[in-house]
Amino acid sequence: MTTVDTLTTPGRLETALRTAGRKLLVPYVTGGLTDNWTDFIAAYEQAGADAVEIGLPFSDPMIDGSVIQQASDVALARGTTVASILADVAKLRPGIPLVAMTYYNLVQRRGLAVFCAALAEAGISGLIVPDAPLEEAGDLAAAAGQHGVELVRLAAPSTPPARLTEIAERSRGFIYAISLMGTTGVRAELAATAGQLAADLKARTDMPVILGLGISTPEHAAEASRYADGVVIASRIMREVLDGATPAEVGAWLATVRTALDA
Repeated sequence: MTTVDTLTTPGRLETALRTAGRKLLVPYVTGGLTDNWTDFIAAYEQAGADAVEIGLPFSDPMIDGSVIQQASDVALARGTTVASILADVAKLRPGIPLVAMTYYNLVQRRGLAVFCAALAEAGISGLIVPDAPLEEAGDLAAAAGQHGVELVRLAAPSTPPARLTEIAERSRGFIYAISLMGTTGVRAELAATAGQLAADLKARTDMPVILGLGISTPEHAAEASRYADGVVIASRIMREVLDGATPAEVGAWLATVRTALDA
């Protein structure tokens, strides 16, 4: 049986990102955060997003800072479940790929194959699981590959060179480069470690390298794109949504990021 680690033909997510022809913009939304949470996906696409990361909320996240934790808590308090999020997503027909981000507990609870099949059925083509170690994620990679879901691997500034090479070889869709050692959050400036990590990864692969964590302004995005192929923006957006921003308002701000990336 062919596993995701030995596939050589890019899937929908990687193909879309490789052929975008510009610096990549991947905004985040916590699934189930509001009644109209899927309207944010439409607003992101209209603002120029190349893919959307959807958080499947979990009660005990390891990489999420206070903003994403608060968004997850609000979503869970509203009765949000993986099933309800996927049911909402299945109603959409976006023109850009969707990527789920969650923790291994939620994946394992359903069963790896069942979980990945449910993602694919809902129209999600990528999966990020920060607490699934490279050495222990073989079964998850195989299950994802069976269902056409691309398992995105993460790399951090502390990752040793040999491990960076392995991550570059085994990631699918794109490589999620964590710009700093810490949790997600809104920050005043781009971490100094971001550029070197992106450069180290790009020296090892032609797969898209996308920087995330702490990218909070159009200026941050433009600076990050000097080194990487694009950016993930999460906490800044969720802070606005928690404070009552509408999809149109968030989309208008995201359009300024798109302009900065294209400059």
